[in-house]
Amino acid sequence: MGTGEEDLSNSKELFEHYSFIVDKGQELLRIDKFLMERIANTTRNKLQSAATDGYILVNKKSVKSNYRVKPLDKITVEMPYAPTEIELIPEDIPLNILYEDEDVIALNKQSEMVVHPGYGNHTGTLVNGLIYHFENLPQTDVKNRPGLVHRLDKNTTGIMVIAKNDHALTHLGKQFFDRTTERRYHALVWGDVKEEEGTVTGNVGRGLKNRKVMEVFEDEDYGKHAVTHYKVLKRYGYVTLIECKLETGRTHQIRVHMKHIGHTLFNDADYGGDRILKGTSFSKYKQFINNCFKILPRQALHAKSLGFEHPKTGKWMQFESDLPADMIAVLAKWDVYIANRGDEVK
Repeated sequence: MGTGEEDLSNSKELFEHYSFIVDKGQELLRIDKFLMERIANTTRNKLQSAATDGYILVNKKSVKSNYRVKPLDKITVEMPYAPTEIELIPEDIPLNILYEDEDVIALNKQSEMVVHPGYGNHTGTLVNGLIYHFENLPQTDVKNRPGLVHRLDKNTTGIMVIAKNDHALTHLGKQFFDRTTERRYHALVWGDVKEEEGTVTGNVGRGLKNRKVMEVFEDEDYGKHAVTHYKVLKRYGYVTLIECKLETGRTHQIRVHMKHIGHTLFNDADYGGDRILKGTSFSKYKQFINNCFKILPRQALHAKSLGFEHPKTGKWMQFESDLPADMIAVLAKWDVYIANRGDEVK
């Protein structure tokens, strides 16, 4: 099953930390096998995934799972830890349901809502609301995520689909894994995007220095393959409204891909978009940007549409979501700004 479009943007992660110095007499041995013998309650698959995501370092450099340890190698490991014993508490949280039948739910997720419980977010999540409003949602391979086949960041708004039974969960999960769904986002990014449309390709994985953010790796040995197609919808000079179509669904994919090509999302604090990246530093412009940030206190990203094949009927389902009020208000301010200061932003 696909792990989803985007992870929880502002959730805190807990890591298990390990370090080893290989004995002088150690024979050459794959590092995943070496660590299997030294880290309790782990699996080879978990270690291989950790290596792919850049969590296993030898002499301060990330290595693949087939790296063969050598005498006196200094190995450090950071393993993401997710608490498993979280009681799921049904909560009467209002949900914006766009469509529902016996198999699926399509809803519009609001900002500031974490999708599922995890470290630091045990209540108040979308899942807490789902289990209050819907009984017997199917359990996924990962605990605390009933009905989920994909996710959105805490501060990303827009369309999500939820599975109501095991068949729908498997069918929808396979569509996300096989990349047969259609996912389009609207994003406001810093800078004047030169090309009318383009594609960003680059492996996405956890940052080697800061694990809370993602990075694009040119080396195919690190991160996971990711492709984002984009096209310009409207130019505002210092910022650009774009549409992004996901070919893959990696954690923070749009956010990190757009930063990689020099167009960080507007007010994306995790990736440096919460400061003036384009334009002058004059007091009036600075005040204008600060006012925009107050209106839109999050990254300017909205899951605009989602298409998938219905798990029972086989019919293609397509759902659209209007831009939220905060993005509409900021775009309106930019319309006024360029109308009044057109020469400045050209």
